[in-house]
This record gives sequence, structure tokens and C-alpha cells, in this order.
Amino acid sequence: MRSISSEVGIEEFQKIDLRVGLVKEAELIQGTRLLRLIVDLGIEERQIIAGLGAWYKPQELKGLKVIVVANLKPKRIRGYVSQGMILAAGTKEDVERGLKPAILTITGSDVPPGTKIT
Repeated sequence: MRSISSEVGIEEFQKIDLRVGLVKEAELIQGTRLLRLIVDLGIEERQIIAGLGAWYKPQELKGLKVIVVANLKPKRIRGYVSQGMILAAGTKEDVERGLKPAILTITGSDVPPGTKIT
């Protein structure tokens, strides 16, 4: 049986800046299962490296409005700087069973890139 992680206070949760991002570009990083994404956050574009290349082709992500952790510290991954994180749903066990992680998206076309998720 799966359990819920430890609780966090509202003050901790409010530190996370979740934004709507529009995937403008996507490419597979050669020799890896990583995707290099250019995501429009309204006021700027960010490069995000996502470990989703085993399940998604780059062209499947272009044009999607995704949920981005916008204030994650940048991290160098395979020589690329990742400036955020795309949220997806799925557990390690699901992936081991061959199930594809579900990328969290926004379907309302009137929600512009950069909109804060509260």
C-alpha cells in the first residue's frame, strides 16, 4: 500500500512557484533518455531537461501547456543547465511495470504561459 509523504506546512508549500509553461521546442539529447525543452514562462523562456525521453517523442510535447516548478535551483545535467522541472504523475513501480508517466497539463486555451498556479 502506498502512503502519503510527510506533511508540510502552508508556509513551506507557498515557497514553491508553480507556473504554466508552453513547450516551444523539444529535442532528445543524443545517447540519453533526456529531453531538452525550451519552455515559455510568459516573461522569459527557460531550458528544462526532463527525463521523459523513454516515453515521449519530442514532437508530442511541442505546444503543450505544462506545469513547471519555476523556482527550482538550476542544475547541470549532462552538460546542459536545467532551469526548472516539468511535473508528471507516476511512481517508480508504475514505470517498472511499463506504464507511461502522465505529464500534468493545462487544457484551457485562455490560460497564458506564466500564469501562477495557486
